Amino acid sequence: MRFPGSLRGKMFYVNLIGLVLGVLLYLLLTALGNLLVDRVYMGTEQVNRRKAQIYSQFSSFVTSEGVSGRDAAAVARWTASHEYVTIFLFGTGREQQLYSGGELVSVGAAQGYNPSVHGRLYPIRFADGLYQIAIDDSSQLRQRQVVKIVSFAAASLGFLLLDLWYMGRLTRRIIALSKEAAAVSSGDLDRNIAAPGTDEVSALAASMDEMRRSVIARLGSEKRAWEANTELITAISHDIRTPMTSLIGYLGLLCEDGREESEQRQFAQSAYGKAMELKDLTDQLFRYFLVYGKAELELNLERFDGRLLLEQLLGEAEFDLSDAGFTMQRIEFSGECSLLADPLYLKRVMDNLVSNIKKYADPAQPLVALSELKDGKLSLCISNAISADLARKESTKIGLRTCEKILDAMGGSFTTLSENGRFAAEMSLPAEESPAE
Repeated sequence: MRFPGSLRGKMFYVNLIGLVLGVLLYLLLTALGNLLVDRVYMGTEQVNRRKAQIYSQFSSFVTSEGVSGRDAAAVARWTASHEYVTIFLFGTGREQQLYSGGELVSVGAAQGYNPSVHGRLYPIRFADGLYQIAIDDSSQLRQRQVVKIVSFAAASLGFLLLDLWYMGRLTRRIIALSKEAAAVSSGDLDRNIAAPGTDEVSALAASMDEMRRSVIARLGSEKRAWEANTELITAISHDIRTPMTSLIGYLGLLCEDGREESEQRQFAQSAYGKAMELKDLTDQLFRYFLVYGKAELELNLERFDGRLLLEQLLGEAEFDLSDAGFTMQRIEFSGECSLLADPLYLKRVMDNLVSNIKKYADPAQPLVALSELKDGKLSLCISNAISADLARKESTKIGLRTCEKILDAMGGSFTTLSENGRFAAEMSLPAEESPAE
């Protein structure tokens, strides 16, 4: 049996059904019990047997106590000790009727003995003569009361059993859910947590299963990050060893006496080149750590003049790129503004863009740096032509991810676009525009 809705609604339905079934069971058992009383307990043979037993007990009482037929108090005392029994006394001539349930009453003969009412007469000798008695046995009332009690108890038991059945079913679901949760917590993450139904237990099971899937996804992400870290450290360690060995060798040659100036200059230039290779490798390692290592960047935000800050960043980048054979065209924004930024991290963003341009841009075509102040944001977009041999160069895009993380931490944004043989990177930061004088 399944009930829709919440646990409260289900419990209401169970109690309602239990109440209806209990009432029906009570009515059915009562009817069957009363029918059994009428056909068995109130059968002619059973009634006559009980009356004969009552007659024998009453006769013994009258004889042993010497009761007179006029002693209504004695007769009433005996009937009081025999619940559901009433004795009617009649004189031998049937001129009078004596009712033993109260005071002695004398009536006329017309109101005396009635066979349809009093039933069979039994002769009995009292101390003052011979009388006849009629016996009324109403003990079937007690049997009907027993039937009602038993029927009510059975109906209540049925209602209770239905409640216990539902509570047991709910308890089994909770126990099964706890076992599944224990299995998952012990490391069996591939074990699905079943969530049948629509009630609160089902919602809890679904939430736990979603948590399990989230843990699996997170562990998978951490595993991939760990594998990537391992591969990166292994690769960079190998890459660093080669220029480091060469650098040590050139510096050792420079330290030797008797070297000509031209040789020393050549060794110094070679050592400088190897040092720059080491710098690129350590920069790459820093960028990777910045993206995957720190959850939050520790920024030192200061307010700067937007035009001066942008001029300094572009000036240093243009000087660095000119040494690599690139030319830059600048289109500057109009107006004045100030912004909150960390200059060291902004310098890191610009260094990453410069490094990206050196590796993947075509130096034969000019770079375009477009800055714009609009809608409370200062934006800088640098575009370049993509080098024809880009396919032969590997890219991890770590530098671009570093830029995105830094600007996101400052409340800005970083986006890239590549189409029609050109690549563009745009960075933007919130800015406060200065009113025109």
